[in-house]
Amino acid sequence: MSRGTLIDLLYLFAAFTFLLALKGLGSPKRARQGNMVAALGMLVAIVATFFRQENGQGLRHIPLMLLAMGIGTLVAVPAARFVQMTAMPQLVAIFNGVGGGAAALVSITEFIHIHSQKPATYVTLEVLLGVLIGTVSFSGSAIAYAKLQELMTGRPITYPGQQVINALFGIVSIGLIVTILISASTSLLWILLAVAFVLGIAFVLPIGGADVPVLISLLNSFTGLAVAASGFTLGSNLLIVAGTLVGASGILLTQMMSKAMGRSLANVLFSAFGSVVTASGEGAREDGRTVRSGSAEDIGVLLSYANKVVIVPGYGLAVAQAQHVVRELADELEAKGVEVFYAIHPVAGRMPGHMNVLLAEANIPYEKLKEMDEANPELQTADVALVVGANDTVNPAAKNDPSSPIYGMPIIDALAAENVVFLKRSMRPGFAGIENELLFDPKTVLLFGDAKDTLTKLVATVKNS
Repeated sequence: MSRGTLIDLLYLFAAFTFLLALKGLGSPKRARQGNMVAALGMLVAIVATFFRQENGQGLRHIPLMLLAMGIGTLVAVPAARFVQMTAMPQLVAIFNGVGGGAAALVSITEFIHIHSQKPATYVTLEVLLGVLIGTVSFSGSAIAYAKLQELMTGRPITYPGQQVINALFGIVSIGLIVTILISASTSLLWILLAVAFVLGIAFVLPIGGADVPVLISLLNSFTGLAVAASGFTLGSNLLIVAGTLVGASGILLTQMMSKAMGRSLANVLFSAFGSVVTASGEGAREDGRTVRSGSAEDIGVLLSYANKVVIVPGYGLAVAQAQHVVRELADELEAKGVEVFYAIHPVAGRMPGHMNVLLAEANIPYEKLKEMDEANPELQTADVALVVGANDTVNPAAKNDPSSPIYGMPIIDALAAENVVFLKRSMRPGFAGIENELLFDPKTVLLFGDAKDTLTKLVATVKNS
């Protein structure tokens, strides 16, 4: 068997592992194994690449390549190892942006290398699309990271004629690509790079914090397409396969998230959702509505004598790092014969699977985690719905108020339970920036304070009940 054939077989093996990894990532229980399988496949592909030969010559600049890989490892491993669960979406955003930027750099380098050789038009087009898509993904992901990290406001940033201006940037980008195809001008390539960079920023600025997870998924798809374009440019079938898989899975995930929010992708991208905060401070509202608050001792007794308790986690649980305490509370309740499970909304937290991973970190059994469609029917027979850090995903306005901006979004039907206990730090609204009608329902009791501290008090009360 020749060296080239062996390398092609190793690339085929790597592509197969990527498919297996995607299948594994479809289930929280198999996600870790899926990641490990993908990492193995990528390691095989990288090692095989070092033995490739073209025109009878092997790779050049190997010391520089190894140096770059070493620097990348020194940056990436600590960043991924020590990141808090609340910051995981930011990490995904910045890693995704780096991938898009790398694909754009590959395309720029290849354009400079081939532009004097008068390549076929489709080859130049592949290169230019890699520059455009990769750069948009890079700059857009950087702004998404800044929004999630609160380095800038998470609210939509809008101005008159914004969508028209964005459309003009898009048209200019297409015009530059056509002109470069005709003239092969390197100078215009740098202008295309600058326009694409601005387009990525302008594309992300009007998207509010509540919709940034959908945006990250879409930008991830863009990065995959940029990588696939680089694969065509370099003649690498493996990059084409890997990039196409990332692009396709990113688009599917984006569609699934939009559906879970009850909104179209166009509405997510262009509606500037979440631009107005309508909730005010604690206490009575102008319309006379009030909330009912309770004590940890009273709620602890209520939980102890319940038959079924449904815990509804949200981003606030991650912020408080209260996953281990909520597991302890569930264990104490189950020791008293109470049935406990967790109702997981598809977009709870700031990214799909955020709550699943967070609760798995506390060794909560996967069978205790029930998706929304499975959990909602059981809430009708639950004695208590314990909402910990969730907000928009349990807001009845999504079902009952056609004037609400979240109307039509599927929600966890916490109101169907006999009692609702809502753990909140304050009366501030969630990402959507609107009042939660569940807080004012007569069957709802609020426990104000840090979720971890409040849950610790509930654990102590349940133990002594």
